[in-house]
Amino acid sequence: MPDLRVEAADGVLRLTFDRPAMLNALTGEMADELASAVESATGRDDVRAIVVAGEGAAFCAGADISGADAHENFDVTALDRANRIVRAITTSPVPVVASVGGVAAGVGCSIALAADLTVATHSASFLLAFSRIGLMPDGGASATVAAAVGRARAMRMALLGEPLSGTDAYDAGLVTHLVPDDELTTYVDSLASRLAAGPPLALAATKKAVNAATLPHLDAALERERSGQAVLLRTSDAAEGMRAFSERRRPVFRGD
Repeated sequence: MPDLRVEAADGVLRLTFDRPAMLNALTGEMADELASAVESATGRDDVRAIVVAGEGAAFCAGADISGADAHENFDVTALDRANRIVRAITTSPVPVVASVGGVAAGVGCSIALAADLTVATHSASFLLAFSRIGLMPDGGASATVAAAVGRARAMRMALLGEPLSGTDAYDAGLVTHLVPDDELTTYVDSLASRLAAGPPLALAATKKAVNAATLPHLDAALERERSGQAVLLRTSDAAEGMRAFSERRRPVFRGD
């Protein structure tokens, strides 16, 4: 599987982004494999919990928009892939744990926050970086972030593109657990083992009920994000934002 490591043992399916040199930036192939792996866990007797993690210094730096032609190749297909991942995570009867060390940006942040439990290190960073490249949050982030931290903090993260450290994210209620950097893997493994040993039917029913109560409009949010992003992707600002990202300079947005 390209750049996604898939391992199953002791009732836990571990899915690891494995592009450390690119801060685990998400390619289309990785997105498809991640969604398929989560979807296929339903009904598997050997999977009672899922862990999504990143290899190296990052969880996931967002969609891979590297290269001079990124603005010409990046389209709504990427949004459909992101939506499929988020729907797979939130509707799976299997509990999903995100193990976040380092940066979780863009769609990487969306994926981390779609999980049922999100474990962050002190050095983790959660960033809705979309506005920095002339786009809007997607992957359900407009719903999941607001549901977790409220409208004011969600607006601040989305409009200003300000990162939250792992500590600040925990204090704000954006993540469920905060651990020292060197204890992340051990802690997540223990948490996943605890879930895997739990009552699967009760955990599935609990997850469904809590998501229904806190994210009742997630599907509508995903569709709004897709429609808005589809328009923004055709703008000069988005092209400028992606070029500036590739060229490592500050973008100049003109509103067209």
